[in-house]
Amino acid sequence: MYVVESKEGAIACMVLALLFLGTWPALLTLLERRGRLPQHTYLDYSITNLLAAVIIAVTFGEIGNSSNDHPNFIQQLSQDNWSSVMFAMAGGIVLSLGNLSTQYAWAFVGLSVTEVITSSITVVIGTTLNYFLDDKINKAQILFPGVACFLIAVCLGSAVHSSNAADNKAKLETLSVDTNKGSNTTDVPPKSSQDLESADYSSLKPKAGTADFLVQLENRRSIKVFGKSTVIGLFITFFAGVCFSLFSPAFNLATNDQWHTLKDGVPHLVVYTAFFYFSVSCFVIAIVLNVVFLYRPVLNSPKTTFKAYVNDWNGRGWAFLAGFLCGFGNGLQFMGGQAAGYAAADAVQALPLVSTFWGILLFGEYRRSSKKTYALLISMLLMFMVAVGVLMASSGHRTES
Repeated sequence: MYVVESKEGAIACMVLALLFLGTWPALLTLLERRGRLPQHTYLDYSITNLLAAVIIAVTFGEIGNSSNDHPNFIQQLSQDNWSSVMFAMAGGIVLSLGNLSTQYAWAFVGLSVTEVITSSITVVIGTTLNYFLDDKINKAQILFPGVACFLIAVCLGSAVHSSNAADNKAKLETLSVDTNKGSNTTDVPPKSSQDLESADYSSLKPKAGTADFLVQLENRRSIKVFGKSTVIGLFITFFAGVCFSLFSPAFNLATNDQWHTLKDGVPHLVVYTAFFYFSVSCFVIAIVLNVVFLYRPVLNSPKTTFKAYVNDWNGRGWAFLAGFLCGFGNGLQFMGGQAAGYAAADAVQALPLVSTFWGILLFGEYRRSSKKTYALLISMLLMFMVAVGVLMASSGHRTES
């Protein structure tokens, strides 16, 4: 099997994982904003998410020679390692619950703020657990200041959300006044400038960030949020954050057996075998819950059927791409974590840097907001840049006994 042995290789894995894991949420948000039902999207996403794990396992997990201490993927499937398998599958379950929850939180709280809160909870809880599980191989004097940077970014992110919500409320309050005056907040864009989100709609589109834009978005999206309490979205977000904070420590236990649950002579799960079982449990939970949600939807989402899902090809390619990005992103995170320590690999939780970029570029988040909102947004992003750099600098190197 292929093993990442150098610190540089581990950091390269983390950087790629950061890009992938920061991009797939934007794709699912795009589909929800275009009106595709979240149940349909998540079922498609789950298929390719599992497929990515299988591809990683049968390629990287089978490269090179096998040994008793480091068996290849296929060889390890028949070994008596079920205690470690259970840890891996537990990690997949909590990740699946977290990802499923955030799909609804993005609609209520927004892509950028949801990612900030969930990522920060993951760092504060998950990174601390991983630091002790990894026998403190990361540099504490660097690691925990990085955690503090994430906490500061949480406060800034909450302030961004509060300020932007106040801006949107003011825009909506002026909508009736603008309508009475006969003002027009739409543009006629050139054909070459149509973006992904507006491609299927009228050539007359409201300017991003205006009240008309917010109303049009609410009318076509699949999860309706106007008039609903933001407490619901925040509760879902914090629940997702707790789930995310537990999956990496569970995977850490699966691959390193810090609690000595394996029998003598049984090798630890290699990262590729653990990731395979992790993804299988993630897939099973996602399929079961979303099939139930087809007929018993949550948060007043439209009811649908399995037949309607099978026939819904609108946006299916984007959902498949999101699953691949998430699957390969998680795999790269675990490969880097096995070499440099899972606490340092949690630097990929700076993915709001990427998600915020896509939120601004694709969805017009924070367009025509106040100077206060822009100042807070820039401060939040700068703090995240510092945080990811500090966590990567804390990377240690795992030695095999």
